[in-house]
Amino acid sequence: MFRNYFKLALRHVVKHKAYVFINISGLSIGLACSIIIALFVVHEISYDKFNLKKDRIYRLYLDGKMGETELKGAWTCSPAAAAFVDDFPEVINAVRLDKWGQTIVKYNDKSFIEDGFMLADSTFFDIFSIPLIQGNPKTVLARRHTLVLTKTTAGKIFGNTDPMGKMIKIGTDSIYYTVSGIMEDVPDKAHFTFNMLGSFITDSRANSNQWLSNNLNTYLLLEKGASIEELQKKTPEFIERHIGPEVEKFLGASLEEFLNAGNRYGFFFQGLEDIHLDTDISHDLKPSNDKRYLYTFAMVAILILIIAAINYMNLATAQSAGRAKEVGIRKVMGSNRKNLIWQFLLESLILTIISITIALVLVELLLPFFNKLIQVQLELDYLGNWFVIPGLLLLSVFISLMAGAYPAFFLSSFEPLRIMGNRDSGGRKKSSFRSILVIIQLTVSISLILGSFIVYRQINYMLNKNLGFEKEQLLVIRRTSALGNKQDVFLREVEKLPAVLKATHSTAVPGRPNNNNGYWIEGQGSKKTYLMNTNWIDTNYPDVYKLKIANGRFFSDKFTSDSMACVINESAVKQFGLENPMEVRFMRPLGTEEKWEYLKVVGVVKDFHYESLHDRIYPHIFIFKPEETKWGSITLKLNTSDIENTIDRVDKLWRSLTKNDPLIYFFLDQDFERLYKEDRRTSILIAIFSFLAIIIASLGLFGLTSFTVEQRTKEIGIRKVNGAKISHIIWLLSKEIVILVGISVLIAWPITFYIMKGWLQDFYFRINLSPIEFLLSLLVGLGITWLTIIYKAVKAATANPTDSLRYE
Repeated sequence: MFRNYFKLALRHVVKHKAYVFINISGLSIGLACSIIIALFVVHEISYDKFNLKKDRIYRLYLDGKMGETELKGAWTCSPAAAAFVDDFPEVINAVRLDKWGQTIVKYNDKSFIEDGFMLADSTFFDIFSIPLIQGNPKTVLARRHTLVLTKTTAGKIFGNTDPMGKMIKIGTDSIYYTVSGIMEDVPDKAHFTFNMLGSFITDSRANSNQWLSNNLNTYLLLEKGASIEELQKKTPEFIERHIGPEVEKFLGASLEEFLNAGNRYGFFFQGLEDIHLDTDISHDLKPSNDKRYLYTFAMVAILILIIAAINYMNLATAQSAGRAKEVGIRKVMGSNRKNLIWQFLLESLILTIISITIALVLVELLLPFFNKLIQVQLELDYLGNWFVIPGLLLLSVFISLMAGAYPAFFLSSFEPLRIMGNRDSGGRKKSSFRSILVIIQLTVSISLILGSFIVYRQINYMLNKNLGFEKEQLLVIRRTSALGNKQDVFLREVEKLPAVLKATHSTAVPGRPNNNNGYWIEGQGSKKTYLMNTNWIDTNYPDVYKLKIANGRFFSDKFTSDSMACVINESAVKQFGLENPMEVRFMRPLGTEEKWEYLKVVGVVKDFHYESLHDRIYPHIFIFKPEETKWGSITLKLNTSDIENTIDRVDKLWRSLTKNDPLIYFFLDQDFERLYKEDRRTSILIAIFSFLAIIIASLGLFGLTSFTVEQRTKEIGIRKVNGAKISHIIWLLSKEIVILVGISVLIAWPITFYIMKGWLQDFYFRINLSPIEFLLSLLVGLGITWLTIIYKAVKAATANPTDSLRYE
């Protein structure tokens, strides 16, 4: 019996080629989009699952408030790791990590720029499941100046030579590191990335007892069955015991008094698998992705599938007039409703299987382009992942039921007597239902169009907003400590190059703040702390970045007192409530409770964006850079279009002063765009999938228009014989769709307004929604709809009425 149903279903599919083509096209595109989005979502949620102890690994993070400034990040102090292991039996191990970023690596006469040098305790391989190829996991990082390389990096530096025991120079360290181990490459789905792992015991902070210096990543391994909730309850006492004495030492107030003054300071725990999709907790290992974007993509995938399924339902019910007699004859010949439902569902399943097959081909063809576009490595591993094949089978059944259930039950309900008597078989009712389905399709499409416009405007606003400084033609050189005592020589000589207008040395540049320090105001006592981003600069910095002064002045060589002065931004004045900022002296401890540094405010700089526009402008302080400060960055203000030649000349000067070290640099305007990488990727994806959703909806509208024209062929002929104009016929055929577009717009606008208003809240600096995007979405919706139906409408309106009257 099943074979007969299958034959009948297959016969119908072969017979109605145009109908099948439209349905398969829409379903194939919809399924391909959904599969790609599903792969992307699975990729993002599967980070760190390779770790065998993932359920017991937690990252420590700091959640605090000092004065008016909130801070929440995976920054911890050096002694915390050992203290957690010593104080809590459920914490059985801990590891500290410190990523350096780009580092010069030298072996013999070869130099390399490595992006992923990281320091780690000897417990690293006890906690994280990255296999060692050579070396003992217990001892590879147990001694000072030892180094573990990834397999790829070892091959790049040493070729086919065994690297074990070889000596490598790292950065400016005068003592060479010894290769003590080789490990597998770090999995792409790890929340950190590195290619060289140095022993943390080498660092001067390894045995530090400073509890208020938070600049490391700390991970804890809990014993099996331990409760993280119970451990969290014990942390206030832990903080009181270890941090309380230092707070009292530096502030002259107890921890209780510090907290009662409105401040907050606490350690919390973040599960390993939660790190990659949590953007609320700052860290410096690997950028996290916002889980809200995944929800958005998942919703887009579902909406695209709904649009494709609606196409099938609409076209199937539109065909009902043509299939009504078939149903009547089948029922008269003895078929019952159950048999007909099976036949129609099998038709849907056949179309879905064909569509999924085509969709998989599309996915394989499009994935390389997609991976390059959004910089991920997605692949459809049919056998490597157990869920792929079952998932595709379930998707086939689900789409078949979603798209085919209503047509199956609707068509099988026709009564033979009504059909054979040429009476209406629920035409008005089914027409109304089709209109509802079209409205759903158009509402989704217009919402996606409108959302794309708003996302594009916000991204464009962020990339082009006046940041309060000039970021163009700024070449930033990193690792200035490599110059040593020749830094002033480099600054003088580089300014002699024709293309270099001015050079400046600073410890931070916009887009890369690296110091967030606590300060106090003289005369207010030490209970109230003010957090500010700190940047040590020279006198050229304001000119290079074109910062504008709001009050007072910048640093000058004419004032020797500027070595004990500071410049703050307008946000510091506002947030700290400074009525007379030029009379304020900030103070901060210099290591002991007896010695303080006093900084007199000599100027207030106008606010500028040194971080992403996602965030508000936080208090910022500039301090005159001491002569002995050699670390940080050198920024060159260029005035040339010959960038390549200029970089070559700067590189030659750099190498001549640094023992032939490679020049590590970036252009500030390009680097600033890094802050919006995730937003740009989201914008591109939404635009692509919106476009494809519109194509799918257009295919459905084209099919519906074709059936409408076919059903009204005689009516059109009669109207033309009676003198109807071509324009009148075209309007007659298209007015229903235009009305449906209008209804869809009225539904889509408020829904999209609500959703996008919420999305924009994630940006502290954002656009205001204007009527322009909404009107554009209406025009685009009408334009696409009109272009979709105009061909059939014009063809029907210009047809010979004699042929129309002979129809059927």
